[in-house]
Amino acid sequence: MKTFKMLSVGLVENDDVINIPLEDGIIINQENSHRSWVLEMLVDLSHEEKFLGMKESGEINDVKVVISYPENEPATFEVGVYGVKRIGEHISVLMKGTLKRARRKYAETLLSELLEDGLEGDALLNRFESDMRSRPVLRKDEAAK
Repeated sequence: MKTFKMLSVGLVENDDVINIPLEDGIIINQENSHRSWVLEMLVDLSHEEKFLGMKESGEINDVKVVISYPENEPATFEVGVYGVKRIGEHISVLMKGTLKRARRKYAETLLSELLEDGLEGDALLNRFESDMRSRPVLRKDEAAK
């Protein structure tokens, strides 16, 4: 098994990524034949209802996770919520799942899409910097659904 620091997590809902601010998080590659990953995060209590609903539904959800270094591209996982436990003013959320697909170059794809949109100069630079921070779902990802 290998463990990594989880730096950020976003829930993919329709065409949006809803960022969930982390207090702390860890992700574990179980390195088994199922290619399973375990994600555990500590988040504000205000998210309890959302994650309890996800647990009760039993649905598989996509999450985008930045691992180890802020410069890393988000990795997309298909996960189910297996546990939600209240710890003071926070909740611990346990998710299990698999890596959706190999990561591709987010920055290059974003830049390509912005150029296709006709952006150039300062407008291109400003939008690129903004979108690299917010990480919107790319058209290429939407088409893959």
